[in-house]
Amino acid sequence: MTSGYYKLLDRVDSPRDLKRLSPEELRAYCDELRHYIIEQCSVNPGHLASSLGAVELAAALHYVFNTPDDKIVWDVGHQTYAHKIITGRREAFCTKRQLGGISGFPRMAESEHDAFGGGHASVSISAAFGMAKAAELRGEKRQVVAVIGDGSMTGGLAFEGLNNAGASKRTNLLVILNDNHMAIDQATGALKNYLLKISTSVHYNRFKQRLWGILSHTPRLLRLCQKASNAVKQGLLSNSNFFESLNFRYFGPVDGHNLTELVRTLRELRDIEGPKLLHVLTVKGKGYLPAEHDQPVWHAPGRFNPDTGERLAAKSGAARYQDVFGETLVELAQADPRVVGVTPAMPSGCSMNLLMQAMPERSFDVGIAEGHAVTFSAGLAAAGMVPFCNIYSTFMQRAYDNVIHDVAIQDLPVVMCLDRGGLVGEDGVTHHGVFDMVAFAPVPGLIFGAPMNERELRNMMYTALHNGHPFMIRYPRGTGEGVAWRGEPFETLPVGRGRKLRDGSDVALVTIGTVGNDAARAAVRAAERGVSVAHYDLRFVRPLDEELLREVGSRFRRVVTVEDGALRGGVGEAVTAFFNAAGYEVAVRRLGVGDRWVEHGTPAQLHALCGYDEEGILAALLDLAGVK
Repeated sequence: MTSGYYKLLDRVDSPRDLKRLSPEELRAYCDELRHYIIEQCSVNPGHLASSLGAVELAAALHYVFNTPDDKIVWDVGHQTYAHKIITGRREAFCTKRQLGGISGFPRMAESEHDAFGGGHASVSISAAFGMAKAAELRGEKRQVVAVIGDGSMTGGLAFEGLNNAGASKRTNLLVILNDNHMAIDQATGALKNYLLKISTSVHYNRFKQRLWGILSHTPRLLRLCQKASNAVKQGLLSNSNFFESLNFRYFGPVDGHNLTELVRTLRELRDIEGPKLLHVLTVKGKGYLPAEHDQPVWHAPGRFNPDTGERLAAKSGAARYQDVFGETLVELAQADPRVVGVTPAMPSGCSMNLLMQAMPERSFDVGIAEGHAVTFSAGLAAAGMVPFCNIYSTFMQRAYDNVIHDVAIQDLPVVMCLDRGGLVGEDGVTHHGVFDMVAFAPVPGLIFGAPMNERELRNMMYTALHNGHPFMIRYPRGTGEGVAWRGEPFETLPVGRGRKLRDGSDVALVTIGTVGNDAARAAVRAAERGVSVAHYDLRFVRPLDEELLREVGSRFRRVVTVEDGALRGGVGEAVTAFFNAAGYEVAVRRLGVGDRWVEHGTPAQLHALCGYDEEGILAALLDLAGVK
């Protein structure tokens, strides 16, 4: 693919430019736009398939509506690459997800056309309804559109937004359900089956859409038809439309890749008052055959050859932590019939798809519904099972009450595995898992472990299975240290006990989790500079190993703590508090994520930015020891 392909792309730097295109040019522009997204994502990876499926939808929205005066709220942000390029970020698109570049998600601070930021699912309807209600209260004539897709409609917040907005009959809100039957993996659940069912009710839906289009300029007659719509519908459909039962006027389904139909429908809907829902059918990965044929893989495929579809992901001899989890879970389930797996729409992302392939009856994808995933797991545990509930750290924030109220208070043996703990890299501020240790360390009765490598993760899962109490395990995105783990005999780890990895006499280094590997290398280098470092791996966030900390406090006057998480309320702060309470006079240097939002970049870049990569740890050790 070459830049000589583009004839229209360079002419559009804003939605105003887009509106100057003829309908024929708009179709050609969308072809170039899709081509450009593929070309750029092949060398600078991102969320490809979702954005390819929303090219025509983004173009039609900006062709019809007048942003930024009209507001378009995109759910999650996986669908927004075309939107970003149309709204003046074509040249900056090559910097997406890179340190100092634009975000891969909508950001209000980045563009006036990003009406609301987002990286988590199901927020668009609630946010858009708030904007629409504000416009109504101020007497402003503006359109507000929420675009929700990639499985986000299964999230509880989406239903809360529909329920509230549907009761506000005069508030102009358009919800566009971008239905591609997918989340990251194949969509699951009753809602998916319902959408498939109503998408086949084409005769009624097309009739209603044409009729309301004709009547859109005759308000009194239109309102009369709206009142009669339920009676008409009962004669054509065996069941009431779910969305209309919530007072949303349902339109569709329409072909989300047919620009003529999309533009005409959106123009008609502008003139209809109140809450409306347009059901748009799209294909995830549209226009790029490899992405269409393997949609989960091409959700975020990494680097690839755009001409052949060959993925060029870097090879590593070490296993990914998520695969250690997935393979170990299968082993544990084979040995213990109580073991089940639960995930909220992330089976391939967390490698629970391995259990789904081996034992489909004992693995559950509950859709994008983190709170439900935890409470569902609590119910399983209350009935004698041992669920391993895997949720990305950043998404577990959405289930905080469920962990406390439904699992911890009742002392249920749910094993909660937090994938993507710490700074995750290019997904940026909405996806960093930096608050988990701060959030869950105070919860009574909850055991919280953070393994240092692959074998530790495997053994911690085994320990959790047989512990019989609420157990949380966090580990990072990416590959491990290359430590042997497959086929190794399981070992029960002493809960709440750490270990001394290296003895020393000048400075104590206290770490938690996989960041301890960089710390271990820094300790070796410090020794080469004449600083003797003792290295302790805590292993557990809760309970803290007080015996280990007493040894540190009694032997050392200088301590460096390192954690891949927030410092405010974190492990380093807990260690410092222990020393103070016990009367140890210790100077503590805490390394981790400071009181700030960390943007996107590679994990290595972000660790260096926050001062706890190998170089940062070495510098802290030398400085505390007084070595220049």
